[in-house]
Amino acid sequence: MKPVAMDDIYRKLAPEEIPWNIEEPPAVLVDLVARGKVQPCKSLDLGCGTGHYAIYLAGKGFEVTGVDISPTAIGIARDNARKKGARCHFITADVLGDLKELPGTFGFAYDWGLLHHLLPEQRTTYIQNVYGKLKAKGRYLSLCFSEQDPQFGGAGKYRKTSLGTLLYFSSEEELRDLFEPYFHIAELKTIRISGKFAPHLAIYVFMEKR
Repeated sequence: MKPVAMDDIYRKLAPEEIPWNIEEPPAVLVDLVARGKVQPCKSLDLGCGTGHYAIYLAGKGFEVTGVDISPTAIGIARDNARKKGARCHFITADVLGDLKELPGTFGFAYDWGLLHHLLPEQRTTYIQNVYGKLKAKGRYLSLCFSEQDPQFGGAGKYRKTSLGTLLYFSSEEELRDLFEPYFHIAELKTIRISGKFAPHLAIYVFMEKR
């Protein structure tokens, strides 16, 4: 997506009107932390939006940097963290760029609902960027909408939303092909997740850098 398109959403809509702006952290992320599959470390929230999940992890002892293409979202994230007394870093950057704004490497990275905003021709660049920002054996969690998801018309790989965004709906096989050259996949499965306005079928992938 073009930066202006995503930033327009954050500038024009109230937070409660943005479908992916959900304050409660995802149950599977909470579970990974609770089971010690991901332990406090220097972490990267890719497509952080208004920062709710970064704030959650900061409260669990993680040193979190949140990245989003929308300057407006980053401004809101900083305000949210300040209000909650959370120590997070938030940076405006394009995940398809060179990520020079992010020095060093990270022990854990995750994207929640970002990948379905990236089209197939953009994904290898993105995954290479994630790979490059993780330290040896760094963990990575990714979740995106499944092609089996009934929302947004319920058919087709490409679907347009009421906000005007274009999403790409994935299969498990194509995500395995995308990730396996770079990561050891620990879990890859289709799960049901709650959404702000409707539930979704999504593909959950938890992995470790090769």
